[in-house]
Amino acid sequence: MNGYMTTKEAAEKWKISIRQVQNHCRNGRIPGLQRVGTNYLIPENASKPKYTYICEMIDIKKNE
Repeated sequence: MNGYMTTKEAAEKWKISIRQVQNHCRNGRIPGLQRVGTNYLIPENASKPKYTYICEMIDIKKNE
């Protein structure tokens, strides 16, 4: 599909695993994402999302 890439293509482009791309998709970290059945279509111009687990853990510890 023109203008979109698969999770595999995004993983290669961003130099991360396919599973990480799928997690970013599932958690809504990629704007413009389209879901078709069980597949994700990612806009070709999408930038690599920031991995937020570490940031979330730091915020939780600050609030304790």
